[in-house]
Amino acid sequence: MKKLGLVGGLGPESTILYYHDLTYSVQKKTGKELFPNLSIESVNVFEALDFCKREDYDGLTAYLMDAINNLIKSGADFIALSANTPHIVFDRLQKLATVPLVSIIEATCEEAKKQKLQKLGLLGTIFTMTGDFYKNPFINAGIDIITPTIEEMDLVNDKIANELEQGIVKEETLKDFQKIITRMKNEQGIEAIILGCTELPLLLNDKVSQIPCLDTMKIHIDTLIDRILS
Repeated sequence: MKKLGLVGGLGPESTILYYHDLTYSVQKKTGKELFPNLSIESVNVFEALDFCKREDYDGLTAYLMDAINNLIKSGADFIALSANTPHIVFDRLQKLATVPLVSIIEATCEEAKKQKLQKLGLLGTIFTMTGDFYKNPFINAGIDIITPTIEEMDLVNDKIANELEQGIVKEETLKDFQKIITRMKNEQGIEAIILGCTELPLLLNDKVSQIPCLDTMKIHIDTLIDRILS
């Protein structure tokens, strides 16, 4: 059984879910009285986002590498970032790290290919929705990525930063997001929506969305479980 090093705090709500689902899913899969050996290095999501706002990707890389190196020192066999947006420097981190990193974007792209999806909507932080780093793996796989309008992106980004990252879930916000998803389905023909922020499952899921949700956190966790047990 391999040891996972998880860069958490990006934000706290999703880190809690990562820890819960990883530990209990491994126990369920093995059918034994055991939990996986893993380490979590918690960082400040707002500091990470501030690096993105300033487009200081060297600073973001150094900040996350400090966390990754601490996890490697703890004996981690591989590393994961518990958020989508920090993957903006994933390639840089992988080059610097001495152990493998497991990408939430690549895992989600593989799931989309398995489901034979051709056109997906993308919700997340403004950096995720506007950045090529998220779209390129899907485009290379022949999958179209559709993002909301500028006004809709501003709303989504604001609700993530000022509500979901704080653990605040509002019915009014859910209705706003449902309207965005419905418009993208009706006007642009998206088949499913990527929940490209690990806090979005606090608000959205298949039960409340008109179209299927690709829950990046769940997909990532499933991939990490397979790696732990490999």
